[in-house]
Amino acid sequence: MKVVYTEKSQVLAARTAKKLGCPLSEVKYTKFPDGEQSIRIMDEDDQMIIIASTVDAEATMQAILLLDACEGKETTLVLPYMGYARQDKKFNDGEPVSARAMARALSTGADRIFTINIHDTSILEHFRCPAKNLTIAPEIGAYINTMSLENPLILSPDEGAWEFAKGVAAVGKWDCDHLDKTRLSGSEVTMAPKHLEAKGRDCIIVDDIIATGGSMAKAAGMLLEQGAASVRAAGVHGVFASGGYIKLMQAGLLDIASSDTIERASSRITASVVIAEAVRK
Repeated sequence: MKVVYTEKSQVLAARTAKKLGCPLSEVKYTKFPDGEQSIRIMDEDDQMIIIASTVDAEATMQAILLLDACEGKETTLVLPYMGYARQDKKFNDGEPVSARAMARALSTGADRIFTINIHDTSILEHFRCPAKNLTIAPEIGAYINTMSLENPLILSPDEGAWEFAKGVAAVGKWDCDHLDKTRLSGSEVTMAPKHLEAKGRDCIIVDDIIATGGSMAKAAGMLLEQGAASVRAAGVHGVFASGGYIKLMQAGLLDIASSDTIERASSRITASVVIAEAVRK
């Protein structure tokens, strides 16, 4: 068994290979004069593991080319972060279901696929081979545990992410709630925990994806206004589009952590343990 990777998933691939106790193959990436990509796997095996977060068009094409290069091998594709996953419906006439299109394209050549905290598990039905979604909620909980906070309050940004937050909170048997929006006027909205008070508590907002960080930053500011002792954030996929990381820092968050599904300076949580366990099984 050997592990290969796209250029933007090198760290997670190396960590996964170490957890599996198997070699990490070298992949040579070059470009033709017209800009088209060329790849070559330098060391193959009968079983290949591809670690490929499709964070942009180039990474997506690399994943497709790796799958084709592994033709004839037993191939497991790991999509730690799957781009276009939030476009899982046809919102207007004439639009594609982009998540479906991506799933179909990335299925060709794979024997099985693993995703990490995908936007909606219904997307798994579009893959043309067996696909399973994995969660790193316990790993996020373990990271929070290292902070040695006394009685922290784990919060999801909305009710939809509450189950994920509960998975995080279960690690330390911490209190868990979701934020609830209350419209005060046509232009004024307030956010507060639905069932518990933030006053005097160390609050940690957790979510599967931190996209632009706008809503999370607003929630953090309001929690601090409500008397929270501190506010931190932990997410699986740190996209941080449109200056999202800066927005969160300016909102007064003490710590912003994400995982290595997207490799950032904030990637202090690894998905490698969960991936390695799934591959072994």
